Amino acid sequence: MDKLLETVIEAIKDKKGQNIVSLDMSGMDGAICSHFVICNADSTTQVAAIGAGVEQEVEKKLKTKVWRVDGAANALWIAMDYFDVVVHIFQTEMRAFYKLDELWADAPLTRYDYEI
Repeated sequence: MDKLLETVIEAIKDKKGQNIVSLDMSGMDGAICSHFVICNADSTTQVAAIGAGVEQEVEKKLKTKVWRVDGAANALWIAMDYFDVVVHIFQTEMRAFYKLDELWADAPLTRYDYEI
């Protein structure tokens, strides 16, 4: 597994992110990155903590800064752009509403400690 992807997944797990998946976008027409990582949390406080944890761990372990972060102010849906990997951290209800996993249903999906 790519070091960036591995570091992101571990940081999310460390902050107790739920339903973690990665979508391999490398073979998709029009894809803006090689992987989407998607997870959710039950509160905006936890969504914000996951985002901060991902940013800290990637910078600490890989010396890589996030290129762009959107949504951190309200922490309902944080999107973090690392060029090759885009991380989506949703509040649980927002993930169910936007169904980003289903939007890219053709992309190969890997689940990490997924709960149903």
